[in-house]
Amino acid sequence: MAVEYNPFAPQVREDPYPFYRVLRDEAPVHRVEPFGFYAVSRYDDVMAIVKQPELFSSTAIQTFLLGGIANAREQMDSEERELFESRILIAADPPEHTQMRNLVNRGFTPRRISALEPRIREITRNALDQIDPESFDLVRELAVPLPVTVIAEMLGVETERMGDFKRWSDAIVAGISGTTQQSREQLMGQRGEFRHYFKEVIERRRREPRDDLISLLVRAEEDLGVLTPVQIQGFTVLLLVAGNETTTNLLGNTMQALLRHPGQLEKVAADRALVRGLVEEGLRYDSPVQGLVRSPTRDVVLRGVEIPKGSIVLVLFASANRDERQFPEPDRFDVTRDSQGHIAFGYGIHYCLGAALARLEARVAFEELLARFRRFESLEEHAERLDSFLIRGPKALRMRAETIQ
Repeated sequence: MAVEYNPFAPQVREDPYPFYRVLRDEAPVHRVEPFGFYAVSRYDDVMAIVKQPELFSSTAIQTFLLGGIANAREQMDSEERELFESRILIAADPPEHTQMRNLVNRGFTPRRISALEPRIREITRNALDQIDPESFDLVRELAVPLPVTVIAEMLGVETERMGDFKRWSDAIVAGISGTTQQSREQLMGQRGEFRHYFKEVIERRRREPRDDLISLLVRAEEDLGVLTPVQIQGFTVLLLVAGNETTTNLLGNTMQALLRHPGQLEKVAADRALVRGLVEEGLRYDSPVQGLVRSPTRDVVLRGVEIPKGSIVLVLFASANRDERQFPEPDRFDVTRDSQGHIAFGYGIHYCLGAALARLEARVAFEELLARFRRFESLEEHAERLDSFLIRGPKALRMRAETIQ
C-alpha cells in the first residue's frame, strides 16, 4: 500500500501515532515526498542511528535549522546570520561536541540538579497557590512558569521576563519546525528581541560575573578560548529553549494522558510512589520531542532503502517509543509499566543534557499537584497543539479539580 506521511499536515500534528504505526509496519525507512528527507520509525533502527554518530552526523540539525529560516536569511543582518550559522551543541560532532559538552556539563552535574529540588518545590507550590481549582490552565499556570523560572535562574536572567522568554522560545520553535502561521516579520522581530536582550546580559556578565550558566560560558570564552561570543549567544538560545520546552510539554502531555485514562489517574493519586513511573511512562507514551535529524556521512542502506550521503534523516524517537517490537501494547498508557529503554531524551553522546532536570521538575510538579488536588477534569473537548512537528504539547489545558481538605 502507498504510505502517506506529511509531518506538516494538521492531522499528523494532532495525532501522529497512527501515522507512525503505518510507517513502522509498511515503510520503516520512508522517503518523505515532496520534501526529500527520510523518516526512520522503528526502535531498533532509531537506536542504530543514534549509536553511530560517526556514521550519522548531527550537523544535519544545523542544515535543518537554516532550512527552516532560509526564506528570512536575506533579511537578516550579519550578526543574526552569524548567530544562526554558528555551531551549537546539539548540531556538533566529536571532537567539537565533546569539548562543548564537557564545558556545559559543569552546570548540570547530579549534585547541582539534586540541590535544586527545594527551590523547584517552592516554585511549584507558589504557582499552585495562585490556581483557582474551579477553572485553571495547567499549561499557563504551572507547566510554563515552573521550568522557565528554573532555567532563567540557572542562566542568571530576570525571572520577571518569563513571559518574554516563553514567547521567544515558542517563536524559535515555530520558525524552525512549524508551519510558520506567524508572519516572517513577527518571527524576525521576536528573534531580534531575544538576541538584543541576551547580548546585553552577556556583556553585563563580562563586567560582573556571577555563579550562573551565562558567567560559566563567558569564562569559557575569556579564560579557555573554547567559545566565540556568537557561540555564547547560541548556547543561551539552546539552554533557554530546551530548558523550558521539554518540561512544559512533558507536563502537558502527561496530564492529558491521565485525563484520558482516569483509572491510571486514580492509581497514581492513591499511591504517589507511582509518580516516578508516571513521568517515565509520560515520556514514552507522548514524547515532548518527537524526533531530531541526522545525516549519513557516506551512502548507507537501511532496511533495503538506499540513503545517499548528506541526506536528511528524520529520526522518530516518539515512534520508536510506541514500537510494539520493543514495548508490549505500546498504545496503552500504564503508570506501572517498566518504561526502561525509552528514548524520549535521545541516546548516547547527544543524550539530553537536561534530562535529570526535566525528570525532577515533572516529579515534583505531579507530587505537589496530587497532594493538593483530586478529581481532575478537562474543561475542553480539544486542546490546540503547538505549531511544530518536532516538539509536541498542548498550548493550553483548561481543567478543574477538587481541593483536598
